[in-house]
Amino acid sequence: MQFVSTRGQAPALGFSDAVLAGLATDGGLYVPASWPQISSDEIASFAGKPYAEVAYAIISRFTEGEIAADKLKEIIDGAYATFRHPSIAPLVELEPGHFVLELFHGPTLAFKDVAMQFLSRIMDHILAERGQHATIVGATSGDTGSAAIEAFRGRQTTDIFILHPRGRTSEVQRRQMTTVLDDNVHNIAIEGTFDDCQDAVKAMFNHHAFRDRMRLSGVNSINWGRIVAQIVYYFTAAVSLGAPKRKVSFCVPTGNFGDIFAGYCAKQMGLPIERLVIATNANDILRRTLSTGRYEMEGVAPTISPSMDIQISSNFERLLFESAGRDAQAVNQMMGALKQSRGFDLPEQSIAAIRRDFDAGTTDETATRRVIAEAQQRSGYLLDPHTAVGLGVALALPHSGTPMVTLGTAHPAKFPAAVKEASGIDPALPAWMSDLFGRPERLTVLPNEQRQIEDFIAARSRA
Repeated sequence: MQFVSTRGQAPALGFSDAVLAGLATDGGLYVPASWPQISSDEIASFAGKPYAEVAYAIISRFTEGEIAADKLKEIIDGAYATFRHPSIAPLVELEPGHFVLELFHGPTLAFKDVAMQFLSRIMDHILAERGQHATIVGATSGDTGSAAIEAFRGRQTTDIFILHPRGRTSEVQRRQMTTVLDDNVHNIAIEGTFDDCQDAVKAMFNHHAFRDRMRLSGVNSINWGRIVAQIVYYFTAAVSLGAPKRKVSFCVPTGNFGDIFAGYCAKQMGLPIERLVIATNANDILRRTLSTGRYEMEGVAPTISPSMDIQISSNFERLLFESAGRDAQAVNQMMGALKQSRGFDLPEQSIAAIRRDFDAGTTDETATRRVIAEAQQRSGYLLDPHTAVGLGVALALPHSGTPMVTLGTAHPAKFPAAVKEASGIDPALPAWMSDLFGRPERLTVLPNEQRQIEDFIAARSRA
């Protein structure tokens, strides 16, 4: 299978090269040249199968002979052996018609583990086969960094550098990153916002001499290897609720748009999804975009759901490409306008296509706290703030009779202060992580200055 850039100027790549590249050389994001199809009969056959078996059936459609079948199965089995629930991504019913898909049973208690445990192993395999070494750079608003560091720690084929906004993650999120002391792990606290961190990473990839010299690779959700692993749980959840005979809707707490784009991919592959609902916190650029047809950046307001405090929603570019009929020129025009004037109008064709599949809503700070409290009181279920944003939007929608699944993106103990304030309950870390606050930390604080960031990486990478 070939993968093409959303901006149309980079060469098409196979799966392995697309995963190692992360971002295309023209600044675009890779998507499959065509969507593989899964029949209704095969979807129905997923019922009752182990998660790793379904993952192989879906992911192998994209690797298409590049990764040997037995090796791909070994990689997938290893990735999900790290999870502490036998179902990997279990469904919990909160009330009739409303479910939470728990994606936080991995080693860092966040949905990012589902993709990152797979991505680290697939990259390790590709690099080892080629005798190559990569420098991984990433930006995080909290969960991506800890999941990436945990997945790549100690690996001989990679050095990993993670940028996070200083003082803008929860303490649990920060410590999950900074207490990993393996030699190949480097934490950089940037004096700025998550968008500043993400811009710095993008600038490194677009600095081609630096990119080539450092053999840069990215593990943010712009990497197709992340998206492909996330497609799987849409299938497992929908089948558990009666698909393909029964349609299912999903509500997804959304920041960088990768998680919900994986749901769009599943639908393109044949999964009968009725609606994909974008749930935003007070930083509601995506809700405003669906409402007005204009993508307009504003300032980022810190919230109790910090992983969603984003204005530059990188994976939205993939949906723009699809909604514009895969017109790379149209995508280039929109991205150029975003860079120049911090906003752009979506073509009528694009916004109409997006509205056919997507809805959007916002749960503000007050409502997020109320949702946490009410879920605990009514269902005895403790939500983290991000999942609460999703559930708040899901519950506000008219009930159509179609099951609604809210993606549970993090364990409540990752955000103890916010959860305790809302519910009166102090969520405990799992026993195996109870010493987190006593572990030594290591990080470097840097200004939001591109040259200093690149010099720091160049001095420490083994590439």
